[in-house]
Amino acid sequence: MLPSMLLFLAVVMLSGTAFHKISARLGIPALLAFLFLGMLFGSDGLFKVAFDDYGVTEQICSVALVFIMFYGGFGTNWRAARPVAAPSILLSSLGTLLTAFLTGGFCCLVLGMPLLEGLLCGAVLGSTDAASVFSILRARSLALKENTDSLLEVESGSNDPFAYMLTAVLLTAMESGFTPQSAVLLLVRQLVFGLAFGFGVGYAALWCIRRLRTSAAGSDAIFMVATALLAYAAPTLLGGNGFLSVYIAGILLGNADVGDKSTLVPFFDGLTSMMQMILFFLLGLLSFPSRMPAVLGPAVAIALFLTLAARPIAVFLLLAPFKGSVAQRLLVSFSGLRGAASVVFAVMAVISPASLGVDIFHIVFVVVLFSILVQGSLLPTVARKLNMIDTGGNVRKTFTDYVDEAPVQFIQVAVPAGHAWCGRAVRELTLPPGAILISVRRGEQEIAPGGSTLIEAGDLLVLCALEHDNAPIATLTEKVVEAADLADGTRLADLPRRAGALIVLVRRGEEYLIPNGDTVLHPGDLLVINHTAAQT
Repeated sequence: MLPSMLLFLAVVMLSGTAFHKISARLGIPALLAFLFLGMLFGSDGLFKVAFDDYGVTEQICSVALVFIMFYGGFGTNWRAARPVAAPSILLSSLGTLLTAFLTGGFCCLVLGMPLLEGLLCGAVLGSTDAASVFSILRARSLALKENTDSLLEVESGSNDPFAYMLTAVLLTAMESGFTPQSAVLLLVRQLVFGLAFGFGVGYAALWCIRRLRTSAAGSDAIFMVATALLAYAAPTLLGGNGFLSVYIAGILLGNADVGDKSTLVPFFDGLTSMMQMILFFLLGLLSFPSRMPAVLGPAVAIALFLTLAARPIAVFLLLAPFKGSVAQRLLVSFSGLRGAASVVFAVMAVISPASLGVDIFHIVFVVVLFSILVQGSLLPTVARKLNMIDTGGNVRKTFTDYVDEAPVQFIQVAVPAGHAWCGRAVRELTLPPGAILISVRRGEQEIAPGGSTLIEAGDLLVLCALEHDNAPIATLTEKVVEAADLADGTRLADLPRRAGALIVLVRRGEEYLIPNGDTVLHPGDLLVINHTAAQT
């Protein structure tokens, strides 16, 4: 059984990789490939894998959302997002609720759904999907004017908790019914515990990181995973909003000094990519394409109302007090793509004790497909038509894992015993023009040098200097010293000079030497020669 499951998993992942490249060429989000792959393997698909366990799907997808939302917060560059924080948060909170109620009203008044079921349909579709939006922007390298990419990132990364909160309230009302007072109490509990544990767990994790640093490989990543799980589980057990909590904790940790992120960023990139892949594949596997024609009419009507009415009304109303062009508001309105979170919330509705008269899962599934395929494909074109593309910008600057390509180069210099720099202060050193000493490694200790820092034998110095675009390109060749080529004790200075050539490195066994005129050459030495060096 296990080999068959592993074989199935391998086939799915390899097929997803192939679809990933196809989707990139078509300009649609790569994760949509896994959704179609799940449908291909599902009960109505080509391979007929029987799977209809909504409960297991909801549990797996909820865990996936925890890490996706944590890394969404961790990767948000708050410094870049601060100028648009107010409109972003307003859109993610009131905008989500307004969009949900407008869509719910449409479902009730136009499509004839019962009141609570119509509102529930609006609630699960209230949030936008950050993964879908930014997979398109990143794939096309589209930076947006007026800080719009940061606005969309914060809004789409933080509105899932509000859609979840509204969904939970409506499901509770449909299950047992309750008074407006109890509904307000539930909302307050969701917000208070979500905010309290988000900030509490985040700051507690920062305290631990700064005081309990460890050099064990992978320990930082394990700590972050545990933090994400704690930030979600603790408030959820108390009736709070775990998704809000984990997102806030992610923002705090991602924008603080948590040491070297060179291991954390690739780890969470891989982890969240796999979680998204699993999530989209399971949702596709759970769907029944044969049931979609029955809901196609109302689903497309809802998708069109969301895109052309509900989302624009919410955006224009809430962004009215802020400075921003009409083009920006039109683009923000069109960028409200629905994604996996909406389908996961629909799964929650299906497994709840509430009695549903509509096939909400497949309605939401079709809306998400329409949103990603149509809106997602047209998003770059709409941004271009509205003249909202910043050709000189970089969309990755909205993420904390962005590293600007600064024109600098680094040089490491080992200080042996007896070197002229031993025992001298940094301010007394004569460094190359335009170079600065940025680090001193002394054993296991890393020192940020000051002018009075004394250099000791065995120190490893790291120098930084500007890298020039017009620097000459070296042409290096290698030559092995034969025994017949030189006499015993031959120094580098004894060799005949060749115009335009300079020996820059000597490799002797496993040892590398930076030579000077007094370096004695041995048979078997490998000389690295630069043939572009100008003779002086």
